[in-house]
Amino acid sequence: MFDRLPIRVRARLSAVAAMIVLGGLASLAAAAEQAGTEEKPGLRYPHVNAAVTYQVVPQWPRRPAGLEWGQTPAVAVDPQDRVWIFTRAKPEVQIYSAGGEFVRALRPDVRRAHAIRFDPQGNLWLVDVGDHVVMQLSPEGKLLRTLGVRGQPGDDATHFNQPTDVAVTPTGDIFVSDGYGNSRVVHLDRDGKFVKAWGKRGSAPGEFSIPHALVIDSRGTIYVADRNNVRIQVFDESSKLLDVWDNLLVPWGLWISKDDAIWACGCSPMAWREEDECLSCPPKDQLVMRFDHSGKVRQVWTFPKGEDGKERPGDLNWVHGVALDSKGSLYLSDIIGKRVQKFVRVSREAGTAYSPGSPKAPARR
Repeated sequence: MFDRLPIRVRARLSAVAAMIVLGGLASLAAAAEQAGTEEKPGLRYPHVNAAVTYQVVPQWPRRPAGLEWGQTPAVAVDPQDRVWIFTRAKPEVQIYSAGGEFVRALRPDVRRAHAIRFDPQGNLWLVDVGDHVVMQLSPEGKLLRTLGVRGQPGDDATHFNQPTDVAVTPTGDIFVSDGYGNSRVVHLDRDGKFVKAWGKRGSAPGEFSIPHALVIDSRGTIYVADRNNVRIQVFDESSKLLDVWDNLLVPWGLWISKDDAIWACGCSPMAWREEDECLSCPPKDQLVMRFDHSGKVRQVWTFPKGEDGKERPGDLNWVHGVALDSKGSLYLSDIIGKRVQKFVRVSREAGTAYSPGSPKAPARR
């Protein structure tokens, strides 16, 4: 039928058909671009990012010339999203904005940095594993009190032996993981007076082998990173063992968010090697995990293990501390890598930056 039409009519119809086809293809291409995907010949599955991912910010922070970082065991984020870095160099405490600008530094009397925390009143707490003390400072850096006896290890009511971390409840009670020399958790009241201690070296439930970090949630539940035992142990404030989250990771650092999500950094489970003094030194890999208060794993993200002295942006090398800001960015501190890096969270929707509370943000779990 088409062949019987005059040549001029057939030409016009062919042109119209071509316009329709081209217009349809253009519409499909625009729709694909708007959806953040591109159809390609032979593409079997749609390339939709279902995982929450992280991208390193390679130039963060803009460290002033002459400001050193040594082994960097700890990082914390304050309510203004300023990032506080505790490093084994001078000055020991360095503060940066979320954008990476240097704010200021503090020079506390620290022999060997290990942990940095804030209490609910906004005071700063530093754990000196080398001098066996835990210090409370004002945000301006004024020393308010020292717990333990500087330079004197012990296992009684007034001494620590290489403590590793500290957490403070809203009512002011203080809990210290004590730590390398001892294998216990120490409870002190708001005035710093000894209440009790629990735990001993071992691998049975309630025992510890390097209680390396601890955090407390809004209900007063205490989560202890029992590093050599490849587990997180959960207690109430009276020291009653509530749960054991084992065989998930070798936990080095812990952080707890305002909504009681428990973040842990470290490496995946591994066996002892003949030459090991502490498990996972060096670690087999590097990872971060997020738990809810019941111990259910809600998120896992792994990082490349950096080569000593040749670490690239995004590598981790003996990750030791973890903290998050209000936008969900991760800050991770390295021992061998001697740095803190910022990782921006990317949402699942078309690779856009994640912001808590935004319409596209994943619901809190």
